[in-house]
Amino acid sequence: MNLILSQAPLFLLVFVRCAAMLFTLPLFSMRSVSRIAKIALAAYLAFFILGSSDLSFYTPYVQEDGVASLQFILIAVGEALIGIIIGFFVSVIFSAFSTAGQFIAFQMGLSAASSYDALSQVENPLMGQFFNLVAMLVFMQTKWFQVLFFKGLTESFVSLNAINIAMAGNQIVTFLLKSLTSLFADALVISLPVMGTLCLITITTGLLGKAAPQMNLLSEGFPVMILVAFTVIVFVMPDIIDFFVRSFNKGFSDLELFFRSVRGGV
Repeated sequence: MNLILSQAPLFLLVFVRCAAMLFTLPLFSMRSVSRIAKIALAAYLAFFILGSSDLSFYTPYVQEDGVASLQFILIAVGEALIGIIIGFFVSVIFSAFSTAGQFIAFQMGLSAASSYDALSQVENPLMGQFFNLVAMLVFMQTKWFQVLFFKGLTESFVSLNAINIAMAGNQIVTFLLKSLTSLFADALVISLPVMGTLCLITITTGLLGKAAPQMNLLSEGFPVMILVAFTVIVFVMPDIIDFFVRSFNKGFSDLELFFRSVRGGV
């Protein structure tokens, strides 16, 4: 407590970045997670980072008596922006898996079976929710949460500050647009085996409908497509999980490269 009180302005800056990241991260951004719990976790993270990181860069922006200067508010806004970028980028990675589930659900005929998804906080088809939950389990099983909190967040204070972000507006926009492009590319790669198989079944069903119009293929086609889709998902699930892991690795590597480029390659 004495450390927090003696360095209250610096603690507030660290707290703002941690809180902004937590409020935009998947799982933690859920409405069912108490705001008090989020704020408490952000305060604990800020306390540990304050004692282990060098924050001397912000010292000129804090007066000797501990009262923040007028520039302190802009610095706090920059810290919040850094936390939002980190949380938003991780959310984009998870959105790729949810989008892949939506592609598959549309091809299966289950796009109408939508309900509220607590993870993405939007109306999401059941297959999108399934892939989202699998991605969250893989994310936790591979200990990326620990890497994000104990390494990524701590290293972000070493390599990046609010001044760098203020001077890198074009790089931020380019990075976010590239992330959205990768979102749809990854979603297509994940859903391609199932969508390709269902596309062949649809073509076959159309040919059979032309050859034998008296057959009621409309009522028989959807159960067959759903059964085949789940069968293909079961067989390709190991490869999908491996792609999940590689997507997380690539995503965090891109985030690290972005931080280095903003700082000037240091």
